Amino acid sequence: MRLLLVEDEADFAQALARRLSREGFAVDIVHDGEAALELADVHAYDLVLLDLNLPKIDGLDVCRALRAKRPELFIIMLTARDGLQDKIAGLEEGADDYIVKPFHFAELLARIHAVLRRDPRARTPVLTVGTLRLDPLRRLAWRGDERLSLTKKEFAILEYLMRRPGEVVTQEDLLEHVWDASANPFTASVRVHIHALRRKLGDSADAPRYIETVPGGYRLRTDESESRR
Repeated sequence: MRLLLVEDEADFAQALARRLSREGFAVDIVHDGEAALELADVHAYDLVLLDLNLPKIDGLDVCRALRAKRPELFIIMLTARDGLQDKIAGLEEGADDYIVKPFHFAELLARIHAVLRRDPRARTPVLTVGTLRLDPLRRLAWRGDERLSLTKKEFAILEYLMRRPGEVVTQEDLLEHVWDASANPFTASVRVHIHALRRKLGDSADAPRYIETVPGGYRLRTDESESRR
């Protein structure tokens, strides 16, 4: 999952982004409302963490603009404004949740997971495709009864594919949702991580049981018993 963190306090933003990254999220940071809208036009974020007290464009105006452009985008407001009317205003402008600073990271993480579960693709606690199982909340994955030892990127790639079984997923899709803005679109990183993931799945690009290379990208097979293509 790729998040946009909009927070004008740079030290706080960096510390929060590091903790979110350790939880497996790809996080981009901007420090003002104008930059938030510009970046949201470029990248397909899954969720935005949005401060209200922002330079250039206020957080409420950012929320309103994001909601108008991308109704499906999840938005959680992070703010020191704790008045009832502030909360009501944030929610009425389109925020999915509202958390007051200071907050415990565990609470923020729980709220992020709760909001993301509103996506129909995320409602199943454990994803199952063929003999593959993946638990996004506990960050665990199995092939049959075998527990898989995956890096954060490998886990995120597998989760993204398992939420879209049978669909063609492009390299650009994976860069958008698994990597952050620092990723080089011309890098071989996606191919390298797919190769490593295949190896851990006991898979092969030449005779794939799980991940196929197809015109345009990759596809997670939904029936491992299919004849080889």
